[in-house]
Amino acid sequence: MRMSLLKRFGRSAYAFPLACIAALLLLVISETSYRSASESMQRLASMAATRTEIQSLWRHLVDAETGQRGYLITGRDDYLKPYRDSLAQVDASLDLLTDYYRDDPVGQPLVKQLAELSTQKLSELATTMRLFDEGKQDAWREMMLTNIGQEKMEGLRVASRTLLDLESQRVAQKRESVQRTLLINRIGVALTTLISLLAVSLYFRQSLVLTRVQIEQKLAVQVERDRLEVEVKTRTAQLTELAQHLQTAREDERSRLARELHDELGALLTAAKLDAARLKARLGTMTPEVTERLLHLNKLLNDGIALKRQIIENLRPSSLSNLGLAAALEIITGEFATASGLSIHVKLAPTDLSPSGELTTYRLVQEALTNIAKYAKATEVWVELSQHDGVVTIAVRDNGCGFDTSVPRQAAHGLLGMRYRVEAEGGEVTLVSQPGAGTSIEAWLPTRV
Repeated sequence: MRMSLLKRFGRSAYAFPLACIAALLLLVISETSYRSASESMQRLASMAATRTEIQSLWRHLVDAETGQRGYLITGRDDYLKPYRDSLAQVDASLDLLTDYYRDDPVGQPLVKQLAELSTQKLSELATTMRLFDEGKQDAWREMMLTNIGQEKMEGLRVASRTLLDLESQRVAQKRESVQRTLLINRIGVALTTLISLLAVSLYFRQSLVLTRVQIEQKLAVQVERDRLEVEVKTRTAQLTELAQHLQTAREDERSRLARELHDELGALLTAAKLDAARLKARLGTMTPEVTERLLHLNKLLNDGIALKRQIIENLRPSSLSNLGLAAALEIITGEFATASGLSIHVKLAPTDLSPSGELTTYRLVQEALTNIAKYAKATEVWVELSQHDGVVTIAVRDNGCGFDTSVPRQAAHGLLGMRYRVEAEGGEVTLVSQPGAGTSIEAWLPTRV
């Protein structure tokens, strides 16, 4: 049960603050004990000074009596000096004791008794010396032989001893208080040290737990990140494969449609043209209206055949299959220059690409020229095709208005299609453009293995 509570306390977020508060409280207790001990030590010093004053009072009274006796016996004034000095010291000691015990209900009566007895004793000494000075020898001797002085000194001794005993008891009590205070302070320091060590250990334990949790979370995040990266790569590969499949299917469909147009529509148009020629031959003499109609029909058939060829060429460029990539690009760039009126500079070199690679390159140039005609507002276009170290490079650039590549564009499907087609062939595309600085599209494709 204790271990469970300790573990729960150690895992709590409030463990360290509570330990700090406990240590602060113990520090307050220690400081309070220190102040109490300091006050007790000051009180002990005052008590020691008071004991000294009580003993000094008794000694000064004895010195006064000794001086008085010496003066009475010898009659020499040398003994008056200790007597007079003692009188001044007695008054000073009585003043200090009276001030010290002013608010003490136990010691104040004893100090009053001590003061009265001291006054009586000093009065008795002064009377004896006055009678001696007046020459009344019998009177001062008789006074000396009485027990008045002895009684006064005994009373002074008892009162002084009582005060000393009272101060001794109080000193012992204060010493016990100091000992208790020091013990409490010692216990407080020990508890503070133990709690501080406990707090530090709990803090380090929490730090270790937090570090371990962070490491585990980091590993979990890394595992999840790796999983997502693998999934992204898988999905990207799948999308690339799907895009390539769709593109291949699209080109296959274009080829099929081009063949059907060539075969079916071509046959129909050719038959219609032959029928028109037979009809013209059999009619013989024709009116101008019929002649005009036949000529118009023949023109329409020729336009239909030309349109069919253009559609077939757009669907599947026959020049690419029959003449090769360089010739096909030469033809398409020439047609583009004629249709757009732009100055086009072509530099084409033979390449060794697969059929799909040649078609990808052809479509890239076709899409780039279409974009230039629509958006670039250019006056010159450069098209270059080269091959170095097993890599075919195709570049199309213009001197048009350009655009900011960091800003998303709504009509960017053509550029995106270029990129996917080239990447599907294992190549790479870069697009460089700045507003007012034209646009450059460059692609790299591997040669046929």
